[in-house]
Amino acid sequence: MEKQSQNPMAVEPIPRLMARIGTPIVLSMILQAAYNVVDSAYLARMADGGEAALTALSLAFPVQLFMVAVSIGTGVGTNALLARLLGQGDREQANRTVGNAQFIALCIAVVFMLFAAVGVRPYVYSQSAGGSIGRDILESAIAYLHICCGVPVGIVMFSVYEKVLQATGRSLYSTIAQITGAVVNIVVDPVLIYGIFGLPAMGVRGAAWATVLGQLVSMGLGLLFHLHFNKEISNSFRYWRPSRSAILRIYAIGLPAIISQALLTVMTYALNLILAAIPQVGQNAVTVYGLYYKIQQLIIFAAFGVRDAITPIVSFNFGMRSRTRVQQGIHWGLGYTAALMLLGCLGVELFAQPLAGLFSLSGTTHEMCVACMRTVSLGFLFAGLCIAFQGVFQALGRGVESLIISVCRQVLFVLPPVWALSQLITGPENVAIVWWPLALGEAATLAVALVLYFMNGRKLVRGL
Repeated sequence: MEKQSQNPMAVEPIPRLMARIGTPIVLSMILQAAYNVVDSAYLARMADGGEAALTALSLAFPVQLFMVAVSIGTGVGTNALLARLLGQGDREQANRTVGNAQFIALCIAVVFMLFAAVGVRPYVYSQSAGGSIGRDILESAIAYLHICCGVPVGIVMFSVYEKVLQATGRSLYSTIAQITGAVVNIVVDPVLIYGIFGLPAMGVRGAAWATVLGQLVSMGLGLLFHLHFNKEISNSFRYWRPSRSAILRIYAIGLPAIISQALLTVMTYALNLILAAIPQVGQNAVTVYGLYYKIQQLIIFAAFGVRDAITPIVSFNFGMRSRTRVQQGIHWGLGYTAALMLLGCLGVELFAQPLAGLFSLSGTTHEMCVACMRTVSLGFLFAGLCIAFQGVFQALGRGVESLIISVCRQVLFVLPPVWALSQLITGPENVAIVWWPLALGEAATLAVALVLYFMNGRKLVRGL
């Protein structure tokens, strides 16, 4: 018990602990988002077909989001469960949790490889909008996904090692691994896209290989740091043996997180279909939405970073039944998130024009992109707080509430109004109205999150 009481998760002041764990995660998340933006900027500057390449990436994006959803969701379940078990001092179940998480990750990687073989082509062609999207764009999206889905082990395994390091309070090392992978991606991108140093110009395929290489580097470092620093975790292969109880406990928390993240796939796929059908500017709108989402990630990923600090801190102290520290973890987490989101909103509003200018867009697409960013950024504060509440609910073992928040902000309050408004659009002169549900839906979802917390979450905390 004395040893447990000396754990920083149990004794370090919450504001400092939140900043210490959260700052490296937030920085790594922002860099992760930045390399997605850089990726698109490199492709946009190709001598031929830059904007078409951006549209191809927009079509591929929902599958990438689904890969992230399954990987991160598994990691989230592992994170919250491991932190709680360590808080309770149950080392045997903690070891089993980590071993089973690694086994599951390998199984997930195999499934994505099978999708690369048989599912990519029909998926991409389902977004052709009856021929509105050109065949060259569709084939580029297929080539990109064949590579990203064909070599999925990096992103899936790193998601597990990242969350395990965060659960043990060693988020600095997961950040180093993630940043290193991002830097590798950024450096290799132009070499493979443009064909520098005598290499052939690979275009979209080069961007995909750079992404995969960065993911593999992050995975390798994540594994190395886990083996070297997580001494409280046994890495015996006997813990990899599938355990029904361990897997069910991981996904009791992780499955709602996977579903909530996968809803983002549903949203982006559905929006691609809706936007592609808009008269005159459908292909432009698909391109704009894909770019907006990558720029939005620069801000929203900061909220995910704070969430990833909230979850282990609140979960660990919830396991210790420390009501005061759980309450402080929630309050400081929400406060940090709100501050970051307000700064992000201000930044996008001020610099929307130069941000859109990164991508060498045609005149119509450029103006649509600026209007989209300035409209949707108004919802950043609400979106960030919704994400923070999801971290709180995951830490308290209330995955269903986290799922409800995702359904509201990614489906219920977005897709129906966007579809309805798209029916009113006649061309570039009034296309901007389609972006408003993306901002207003976040505000409506925050109201739902507050109701859920005061109905369910606060009762759990007060019962400690």
